[in-house]
Amino acid sequence: MKEADIRWNEEARGKILADSDEVLREAVVDLGQTMVGRPWEEVYAELFDRMKGRFIDFEPGPDIRKYAEAIADGEIGGVQK
Repeated sequence: MKEADIRWNEEARGKILADSDEVLREAVVDLGQTMVGRPWEEVYAELFDRMKGRFIDFEPGPDIRKYAEAIADGEIGGVQK
């Protein structure tokens, strides 16, 4: 077996992705209820803190800022301020 052949099967990949989406969703929805109107930078810092402890080698990407801005603007949960 070649080193490049060592990887999760498609079922496991799907489960890993679904689980990580759920972690992100829970954090965004929770902060969407408690941090509306706060500067996006504060929301970003809180999202980052919640994500970094849940993933190995976590590196934030543009999604974290997108959700932080949406939370700050009150756009989470289909309700815009």
